Amino acid sequence: MKLKFDGFIIALLSMILLAYLFPQLATYEDGKIFNILSSVGVALVFFFYGLKLSFSEIKHGMRNWKLHLSVQLFTFLLFPALVLAFKPLVQTETQEQFWLSFYFLAALPSTVTSSVVMVSIAKGNVPAAIFNASISGLIGVAVTPLLMHFFLEVGEVNVFGELYLGLLLEVILPVISGLFLQRYWGKWAHRYSKALTTFDKGVVLLIVYGSFAESFVNDIFHTIGTTYLVSLFIGVIALFFIVYVVIKLIVRYVLHFNREDRISALFCGSKKSLTHGSVFSKFLFANNPKLGLFILPLMIYHAFQIFVITIIAQKLGKQIDK
Repeated sequence: MKLKFDGFIIALLSMILLAYLFPQLATYEDGKIFNILSSVGVALVFFFYGLKLSFSEIKHGMRNWKLHLSVQLFTFLLFPALVLAFKPLVQTETQEQFWLSFYFLAALPSTVTSSVVMVSIAKGNVPAAIFNASISGLIGVAVTPLLMHFFLEVGEVNVFGELYLGLLLEVILPVISGLFLQRYWGKWAHRYSKALTTFDKGVVLLIVYGSFAESFVNDIFHTIGTTYLVSLFIGVIALFFIVYVVIKLIVRYVLHFNREDRISALFCGSKKSLTHGSVFSKFLFANNPKLGLFILPLMIYHAFQIFVITIIAQKLGKQIDK
């Protein structure tokens, strides 16, 4: 079985190394230039995201409402509920930081590109995957900050008014602008979809670099030990498999979905978006020197979900080809 090499994961690791060796690139002029670049990049990412959406596709996709509702509940209810169950065990500040980084991961929307690609490889319901992954991002703009609101201190988000103002200017308005201009530039966006996806990844890399650069400058990683990092890896892997198994049981034995819908629900419902996560962290943890620690579980989850789901997707696809 051949697995497709994902150079983006290597690029992410390279950004961490770059942030360690040259953190001053992000802090030049007190970080003002870097913040402007990342803000413009984020706005463009969501503008292009809006351009690639289609009102007609969204309207058509609403027909399979049972599947769509299930995926969104898995994404924004099941995930956070599983992590919330461990909140009573939190006692120390380090444990609070550890738990919050996982809750942030759980509160994020599903990812678009990899979900659709994997569903296609597994011979699942591709139109449903496109609809759910796309609508999840829109829902996440409103729901993710609300889910995080109750567990963040005011100082961590630089006052919630500024949080929502930033989301409005850099996320919501660009998406709306893209949606309304879709009839004019939509074909262009789809024609250059691969190039735009590369641009998206570039912005994510920029934000990841900035997040870790700030953490390295403040010497945050020296405050955690090997046990913390090992626990992080174990926790991410455990969370993925728990969610995957629970969703698999629900869609088969409770909802009785057909094969194609089960695959779409599994792949879309168990994924989390690194693009949205890196963007939201920029607002939710504004001025927090530990930002790198909060997105670390997301980066691990991103790499792990691609590796595991690729294997599963190829196996399922071969079953149909036989």
